[in-house]
Amino acid sequence: MSDTLTAEPPVTDAPVADIEAIPVPTHDEFARQRFTSALRKHAIVDMLESMRLDYVDRVAPAHAARGKADMNWREIEVAMEGEASYRFYSSLRYNAQEMCFLSVQDQVERVLPDMIEAARDAAARAPAGGTLRLDPSLPIPRYVSALDVHLTPGCFHSEYTQDDVAQGAVFALGSKVFVANQQWRMFGGVGRALGRWARYEYPDLAPRRVLDIGTSSGKNLLPYMDIFPGIEAYGIDVGAPLLRYGHAFAEHEGKAVHFSQQNAEHTDFPDGHFDLIVSSFFFHEVPVKVTRNVLRECHRLLRPGGVMVHQELPAEHLVGAWENYYWNWDTENNNEPTYTNFRAQDPVALCAEAGFAKEDCFATTLPDVTAYPDRFAAFDWDEPGRPQHGRGGWYAFGARKQK
Repeated sequence: MSDTLTAEPPVTDAPVADIEAIPVPTHDEFARQRFTSALRKHAIVDMLESMRLDYVDRVAPAHAARGKADMNWREIEVAMEGEASYRFYSSLRYNAQEMCFLSVQDQVERVLPDMIEAARDAAARAPAGGTLRLDPSLPIPRYVSALDVHLTPGCFHSEYTQDDVAQGAVFALGSKVFVANQQWRMFGGVGRALGRWARYEYPDLAPRRVLDIGTSSGKNLLPYMDIFPGIEAYGIDVGAPLLRYGHAFAEHEGKAVHFSQQNAEHTDFPDGHFDLIVSSFFFHEVPVKVTRNVLRECHRLLRPGGVMVHQELPAEHLVGAWENYYWNWDTENNNEPTYTNFRAQDPVALCAEAGFAKEDCFATTLPDVTAYPDRFAAFDWDEPGRPQHGRGGWYAFGARKQK
């Protein structure tokens, strides 16, 4: 009888590790993250309301007495700039925003080699059937590389080691701290809302392929695979660390997603390849010139009868002066310099410029699945009780390509 040991063959059908579960926070890190979530929520809910009341009760009447009634958002911005209520609110909100991503960096860096190995394993085996195509020669657009968008250290694209996934992890985990306990902002919530509405609004669509532009780690792409069983899911982004992280996460979830590193202005997909094109939180991060290019590319990529639905920030002309003042804070304070310019556009007009028939374009508010589980129809803009964007509803625009 031989004492020689025979090596077991490698297991090729073992599940992919949950890359999101690898970075475990310490007690103190978790406490810091909980505090940061509470601090940010206090700033954007409680302190925002206190600032609004200060404006309504004190600042606005004082300006009205000097002949400055009915101020627009820019005039409100000037009027509030030196007020203690604004300065305290803005300082606290800015610091809480930074802390969301800083609070997860240590737990990510501590286990980064393990996360990279999990992503490599997912890419090598891909048991769910997804794919990952990266292009190291792809130029990173300046609107991504020039600054840390959202105050996220390293932005979306930075790589510090081979096969890096750190930025994907920091963005994904930091975003969980960012949304805190706001259930209507849970990850995947936008995808669920848009997908459910598209199925209701266009019952004849029956999409075979969906493309998510600016997909990040794909969290808002995965719900479409449940809403439209059998659909082929594709996600593109310029940030390789996001895509590696997203591919590993999707493979662990058993979702065959096809990720590729591409600029949405000009992709390598053939004409008419997609039935549904979606995005979330994308267009306000790019210059308006880029928005026009991307929408033209969407028109090229959609088959006749295909639909695009983009979740975005409400256009300036659709909301009042105070709400515009609140939204546009991010332009100068959150490293989102194209935010205000995008909101100043008419999204229906942008879609029409891209080649869609104006009568087939739309801009509306969609019900969030968590807040309105039994409502499928969009809200009319002047409908009583219409939820505010990001707080029970999601503003969206898009179009259907004529058959």
